[in-house]
Amino acid sequence: MKITELLDLNGIELNVSVSSKDEAINKLIDLMCATGKISDKDAYKEGILAREALTSTGIGEGIAIPHAQVAAVKAPGLAAMTVPDGVDYESLDGQPAHLFFMIAAPADGGSTHLQALAKLSALLMDEGFRKDLLNAKTPEEFLSMIDKKEAEKDAEEAKEAEAPVTTGYKVLAVTACPTGIAHTFMAAENLTKAGEKLGYPLKAETNGSEGIGNALTADEIKACDGIIVAADKNVEMARFDGKPVLIVPVTEGIRHPEELINKIKNGEAPIYHASADAKEAVSSESAGRSFYKHLMNGVSHMLPFVVAGGIMIAISFLVDDKSAGAKFGSSTPLAAWFNNMGNVSFGMMLPILSGFIAMSIADRPGLAVGFAGGLLAKSGATFLDPSAAKVAATPGFLGALLYGFVAGYIVLLLKKVFKGLPKSLDGVKPIPFVPFFY
Repeated sequence: MKITELLDLNGIELNVSVSSKDEAINKLIDLMCATGKISDKDAYKEGILAREALTSTGIGEGIAIPHAQVAAVKAPGLAAMTVPDGVDYESLDGQPAHLFFMIAAPADGGSTHLQALAKLSALLMDEGFRKDLLNAKTPEEFLSMIDKKEAEKDAEEAKEAEAPVTTGYKVLAVTACPTGIAHTFMAAENLTKAGEKLGYPLKAETNGSEGIGNALTADEIKACDGIIVAADKNVEMARFDGKPVLIVPVTEGIRHPEELINKIKNGEAPIYHASADAKEAVSSESAGRSFYKHLMNGVSHMLPFVVAGGIMIAISFLVDDKSAGAKFGSSTPLAAWFNNMGNVSFGMMLPILSGFIAMSIADRPGLAVGFAGGLLAKSGATFLDPSAAKVAATPGFLGALLYGFVAGYIVLLLKKVFKGLPKSLDGVKPIPFVPFFY
């Protein structure tokens, strides 16, 4: 799928004047709705604002790429606008934003449109291209510029595919953001280009919405000088045991790629240590950032269940008899099936959140314990009242979140307590011992 197939002329407006970030978002949402790809404006806006609450999508260099992957999106699409005077978008570099692209991604995912969006993210790293877009006189000219640049990028990629495979990477990188749509690919592009500029070949693995792309091999990891992990969610780290590793937010990979590469080159990256008992990183990661990464690991695994549940319940109302009254949504067998499936999916939300927060903290032994904690939060059960008969209200989302963190750190403690057990028991420690004593 080409970028120009996602970008409708009705969703482009040039030389816009907005006075605030909220006004810019509202304008972009109106443009997106004008393309006919949004079924529920309020739900889509809620998704956009939820993403902004994680970290600003104003990535710097005058660019902002707000995005959401929600059920309110009927078909993948883009909206764009230029703001010559700029607007304070709380961008990561503190500078005004002038060039905006808003992304709408369907909840059911799919890789075709994500590849196009990844390409757009890479194209926007070209300063000359950004200036051309800002100087466009008409939406048609704006669209034509993108089409031409995309064709050049395709030709460049085809040429690279025919060239001999590069080996001997000096630096490796892993990039990931909570949604895996824009920042993931922009960081990978900037790091790769910075490596070329510095004469220090770099390979970047992307942990995007469609899965892992350009995966690092064991031989590459063994031979490299160091690894940059630019991520806002947990990625597979045990493979980097004993290597110099820099762990930074994904935005650092976008904004300061050369600085990160030079730290690897100059031997300033700390050695990462992983073991069967625990994964530890010697880094300057703050407690706040650690909390954020564990939380995002839970949220990113929880979201598919929330989205799927919402879609199922929406379908149950769609196929039901409108005259069903109080039973609307479950009065017919088909509607009841979709409604039940939706509620089952929603029911998995809290255990998944709690389980994957705990797993992020304590690795796989934390998953079962955190999952059990999420079930307790869902039911309202406690040790004093296992049947939850006296509970007026369940702990809900906040309870599951708390259970996840408590479970994770207690499992870490238990793993240290059992560290002195014979090596022969290593295989069973995570199964009977840790869950039982917790």
